[in-house]
Amino acid sequence: MDSRQHSIQLGARPGPDAGKKRPIDDDGRMSSELYRAVCDGNKEEAMALLLGGAATGQVDGIDHVVSTERNTVLHLAAKLGHDELIQELCASSGGNILLSSQNSVLDTPLHCAARAGHDRSVSLLIQLAWDCEDQRIQNILVCKNEAGDTALHLAARFGHHDVVKVIVSKAPGLASEVNNAGVSPLYLAVMSGSVPAVRAITTACSDASAAGPSSQNALHAAVFQGSEMVSAILHWMPGPSLASEADENGSNPLHFASSDGDLCIVHAILSVTPPCMVRIQDSEGLSALHVAADMGHVNVANTLLSVCPDAADLRDDRGRTFVHTAASRRHSNVVSLAIGKMLHGLLNAQDGEGNTPLHLAVAACAPNVVETLMWRGQVRADVMNNDGHMPFDIVARSSSFFSMLGMVVTLAAFGAQSHPQRQDRVEKWSGHDITKRVEKTMDSLAVVAVLIATVAFTAANSVPGSYEQSDGTAPDRYGKIVAKGMVVLQGKNIFKCFLVLDSLALVTSVVAVVLLVYGKASRFAGSWKSFVAALHCIWASLLSMILAFYAALSAVTSTRAVYGIVLNILYFGFYILCIVVTYYIAPPVSKRTIWKVLWRTGLRRDSVLTRHIKRQYPVANFYVPNLLLFVATNLLGLVGYFVVAFFTQQALREATPHRGLAPEPSSVLS
Repeated sequence: MDSRQHSIQLGARPGPDAGKKRPIDDDGRMSSELYRAVCDGNKEEAMALLLGGAATGQVDGIDHVVSTERNTVLHLAAKLGHDELIQELCASSGGNILLSSQNSVLDTPLHCAARAGHDRSVSLLIQLAWDCEDQRIQNILVCKNEAGDTALHLAARFGHHDVVKVIVSKAPGLASEVNNAGVSPLYLAVMSGSVPAVRAITTACSDASAAGPSSQNALHAAVFQGSEMVSAILHWMPGPSLASEADENGSNPLHFASSDGDLCIVHAILSVTPPCMVRIQDSEGLSALHVAADMGHVNVANTLLSVCPDAADLRDDRGRTFVHTAASRRHSNVVSLAIGKMLHGLLNAQDGEGNTPLHLAVAACAPNVVETLMWRGQVRADVMNNDGHMPFDIVARSSSFFSMLGMVVTLAAFGAQSHPQRQDRVEKWSGHDITKRVEKTMDSLAVVAVLIATVAFTAANSVPGSYEQSDGTAPDRYGKIVAKGMVVLQGKNIFKCFLVLDSLALVTSVVAVVLLVYGKASRFAGSWKSFVAALHCIWASLLSMILAFYAALSAVTSTRAVYGIVLNILYFGFYILCIVVTYYIAPPVSKRTIWKVLWRTGLRRDSVLTRHIKRQYPVANFYVPNLLLFVATNLLGLVGYFVVAFFTQQALREATPHRGLAPEPSSVLS
């Protein structure tokens, strides 16, 4: 807030002496004229107002002139760093009492100067206080405000390292003081991110307090400020001892570093602590290895295991190892680390509820973790937890279609079974009214299919190359006699490709409309099958339309730019489209898992597993073959693309009058 705004806020009332400059207004607060003079550092005007007001009896003394927040003129001068005005104010009669004056939040002028970062003003205020005989004024360095902050606290909080250096050089004992929240200047300096401020405190004060909130210390906070800050704390004499201190939750700085994942900081802490530090557990029984596994920091986990290999056997309060934690958080890289470290005993270990890592991975809908455990770890999928459930039984809890699909495909690929139960009690996976969502989507797809059919029908009636208008006695530009009213390009192979592709688009879109209308009207439990079949038809019609467009474009022009540029655009666009769509509709599992489940449930006809999937997960049983059908449709589309490209090149050679030369664009247009 500038001086003008503050003076308005003070709201001086006009009076008979409104034209005169006065140190105070009618409400007893600092006048606008004095406030501006102090803020501008105008020493002569400010002192004239103050001394003139005291001489006329308007104020009892300089220390009685305060602003709305009870800031004296020295508070304002210190906050703005006006050193000459500070010295003049303190040199005036009774001015030294201003050094210990406190505003509404108990800030002294030294607090204001330290907060603003004016190191010269801070040094001047301290020197002026020490030159006084009054003990209370001499102790302004240890004076605390309403929050319990000394001037050092404020300088450290805002990272003013020059001010910190001045204060600790005058009173190093202040570094051991904590405020009302139990926070030390060193902790505040760390939180400010100022390494020079931290070094100023640690260099001058070996007994400085490192206390922070919630029983944390400065090293807890330094972990999140970077390796340079951690190094500054650890090189301090008491620094290494901070690494073993825990906060109110039992977390030490190594827990914090493991959660952040900075390997350099983890190495720095481990270099000053014994290996047993890795085994320290917090109030929930979590070690630093658990924390690293929870966050997926595989490099940190690898380092911790290298330093303390037996930490892998630690269990938290729920009886879970770090592999359980990684599996429940979907971190397959940490699970792979455990497999690579030959910790196979942990892969089938059960927690307090009897769950193995495979149970937790299935519950977390993490098919990548399940694949890692089944392919590389060769874990058992027939372990029951305390509720009598196997991993396959937990799939039924999934509310997401693709999560369910990935789990069923992956577990079925390895022959996982559910627990023994009466089959008439098995409930089909509903996926939270998936049938209702399919019915809603059918309406939109029906509109799309009708639009495709309309476009295909229109294209058939507006064929490329138009119709012959002559009497049929003269040959066309290709040397063929064409009857009047017939299509000019009917003898070209590229035009025949257009007719085939356009007809295919029309037929498949009409079939899609019929399937969607039937599925919507029938409302039976298997209506999603007609929905899936309609999707295949719509996809085939879209691919046919793309190829038909290019065939029509190639049939009516012989410009090589069409063959070169448009062909490449079509190819890459077609390829990217197929890849993107396949990515979104494919289950989140690897290709070899899909082939494995096809072999087990399809070619080998594993009867028990196949019957179970058909009963409980009919959608999943129907999905994999349809995915293969979708891929086959894309391959046929690619074949159609190369066929059209071949006939396009053939048409281009026929239309080129000279070998290797294409006709000018003007001749083509004519």
